[in-house]
Amino acid sequence: MQSLDTLQLISLAAALGWASGIRLYVVLFVVGLVGYMGWYPLPSHLALLAHPTVLIASGAMVAVEFVADKVPWFDSLWDSVHTFIRIPAGAALAAGVFGDAGAASAMAAAIVGGTLAAGSHVAKAGTRAIANTSPEPLSNWGLSFGEDGLVLGGLVLALTQPWIFLGLLLVLICLAIWLAPKLWRAARAVLKRLAPSRPRMPASQ
Repeated sequence: MQSLDTLQLISLAAALGWASGIRLYVVLFVVGLVGYMGWYPLPSHLALLAHPTVLIASGAMVAVEFVADKVPWFDSLWDSVHTFIRIPAGAALAAGVFGDAGAASAMAAAIVGGTLAAGSHVAKAGTRAIANTSPEPLSNWGLSFGEDGLVLGGLVLALTQPWIFLGLLLVLICLAIWLAPKLWRAARAVLKRLAPSRPRMPASQ
């Protein structure tokens, strides 16, 4: 079992916050599995994720979300509900990485982790909502499988190559900031198309 240095802890906290906004249950299961298999020692406040009962529960939710995220429009409903789950969970997981470093460090990690979770969640939900306006499901499936690979790859990089992960995360943050107004305009256009048109009132005589 290898030990985590400070850079890996920072990278792990950032990865947990960011990835939770996209695939929370994959994050819970993978991190728990890493601890259960003894590949890396989990911070003490995250050790509960490696408990067999928690692993079974998170693994079951991974399977449920894997299917739910591939169904057009239902995935957007799933994202809407998980707005109230992913963001606080991302903050809590990031804080758990630095739980032993004191309240101030844990709070700082929670703020950053929650912000990263919120950003990735909004980017994911907005992109998927726009993709759902297409009549074919292939774009939706492609995005979903791409998100699966992105999260798994990000978690592996965070532990094995923290500098590379943090650099790529910075690129993703800049890309999300650049795309945010474009996604907003596209979402507004979609809502206008879907909204029923109001009948015009006859002109008064």
